[in-house]
Amino acid sequence: APDRVLTPDAAEALHRPQLEAFAAEGVDIAIALTMTHVGEAVGVARLAQELKIPLALSFTVETDGRLPDGMALNTAIAATDEATGGSPLFYGVNCAHPSHFLGELKGSWIDRISVVRANASTLSHKELDEATELDDGDPEDFGRHYGELGRVLPNLRIVGGCCGSDCRHVAAAARAS
Repeated sequence: APDRVLTPDAAEALHRPQLEAFAAEGVDIAIALTMTHVGEAVGVARLAQELKIPLALSFTVETDGRLPDGMALNTAIAATDEATGGSPLFYGVNCAHPSHFLGELKGSWIDRISVVRANASTLSHKELDEATELDDGDPEDFGRHYGELGRVLPNLRIVGGCCGSDCRHVAAAARAS
């Protein structure tokens, strides 16, 4: 629900039961996917710090490479790091096609990105939400974009697929990475 903006305190309360369960089970790392705004990311990161759980955060972006609230990805990462003392182990981008954010990946901040789980489709989130059929995009094009991501992101370590992807997309990404 990208239109539902949480304060860090509200995000802590929302995510507390799940992260406490992770802590009780001794997980090695938690990853919070599809963060749409900094408030939620900060709340999850603060809670993970409190519970002593290593955490990775992954933002989603729209077709313009910005978070749903209009914030630039680099600004979101910097703001989250500033508010949490840089506590996330690393960041990611998920639930967006690589073509939506490749052009934004410039500067030293990209060293913080280690995971990409991209959508297969180039459609916007709104278009995907309104679609009556799955748009699985072009697996080979998906793979080519992952090859480019691998050349641009020096610390890319985890790749995978999100909405509309299947084994064809992941195989193409693995071949290209």
